Amino acid sequence: MTNREWHLISRPVGWPKPEDFALVETPVPTPGEGQVLVRNKYLSVDPYMRGRMSAAKSYAAPYELGKVMQGGAVGEVIASNAEGIATGDHVLHFFGWREYAVMDAKNAVKVDPAAAPLSTYLGVLGMTGLTAYAGLLRTASFKEGDIVFVSGAAGAVGSQVGQLAKLLGASRVIGSAGSDDKVKLLVEEYGFDAAFNYKKGPVAEQLREAAPDGIDVYFDNVGGDHLEAAIGSLREGGRIAVCGMISVYNNTEPAPGPRNLARLIQTRGRIEGFLVGDHYDLQPEFVRKVGPWVASGELKYRETVVEGVENTLEAFLGVLRGDNIGKMIVKL
Repeated sequence: MTNREWHLISRPVGWPKPEDFALVETPVPTPGEGQVLVRNKYLSVDPYMRGRMSAAKSYAAPYELGKVMQGGAVGEVIASNAEGIATGDHVLHFFGWREYAVMDAKNAVKVDPAAAPLSTYLGVLGMTGLTAYAGLLRTASFKEGDIVFVSGAAGAVGSQVGQLAKLLGASRVIGSAGSDDKVKLLVEEYGFDAAFNYKKGPVAEQLREAAPDGIDVYFDNVGGDHLEAAIGSLREGGRIAVCGMISVYNNTEPAPGPRNLARLIQTRGRIEGFLVGDHYDLQPEFVRKVGPWVASGELKYRETVVEGVENTLEAFLGVLRGDNIGKMIVKL
């Protein structure tokens, strides 16, 4: 048996190129004492992975050159030398970008495929959903009646943020997206009150039209002109939660900051960045509250599924381009 896995060969400058990566065949590893061997079934590709391809110091260690990359994955245990996890169990772990993975049992979390589709543990019921929940409720201090603006709103995190805000009593939810089809999805399926295509005109103008009374909360997945527009529409006491800034991830020069930061003085507003890893204490509460909404269909989700480990890189590049609707998943 052979294992196919993706290695980072050189650090991308600007947009990642196929020659920066290599799909390598290796022997299927054998689990040691206290370890399990997992055949991955679904892999996650996410925008934050672009940062790990750089050698720059960040909150997560850079990927090592010439070695397999990492990412969220869910799969079936096909060999176990550990107590508490048996052959046939399904587990969530962080050894993606490959077909087979060996890991210490402490790094694998059992999941139930009968309770929800396996792929959802990488998305709406996994890190993606918790990111939306923690960012909205803890970082942005959401409260009932707030007017909420979400950028990248048709993406995996953004689509959950908008729906959670509506379910929790937001008075108005506005989203931005990169195509008319995505705008239609936000309003007709996800229940956003308004949405706009940021490619069709200045973001600040479209946001003022969609939210004439201003906004209380901005959940930022994009940065750039979206962040500046949100500051311009912020109401007194407004809060901005910075989850990501995908518009600048491939820049080769530092992006200029918003030109209207002084408005935060007038509005007594605040901007706060966050990482989901700092909020895992919310996981039980998140599952308890959000799980029933997913089961009932009140909280909807979409997945963009790409098949085959050989297409993992293209799926990742698709996330950076905005090709996905909802969570981008690679099915093996």
